[in-house]
Amino acid sequence: MKVKYFAWMKRTVGLAEEQVEPPSGVRTVGDLIAWLRTRSDGHAEALAEGAAFGAAVDHRTAPFDTPLAGAKEVAFFPPFTGG
Repeated sequence: MKVKYFAWMKRTVGLAEEQVEPPSGVRTVGDLIAWLRTRSDGHAEALAEGAAFGAAVDHRTAPFDTPLAGAKEVAFFPPFTGG
């Protein structure tokens, strides 16, 4: 699965995107976040509990309890506003 990072998250992780193969226990976006935190200090900082960021699964905004079965891409991004 492809994982993408945007804005300050990209700078903190040190990657704009990466191809990952999470372990079988990673079933939701929240599970993916917990697993990604273990990959590096940058991942841990960008995806820290309490940090303000959102997720999208295959280009659709998704809460952290969204299942990942069949997902090709997960993106993480900081909050944004319009106006």
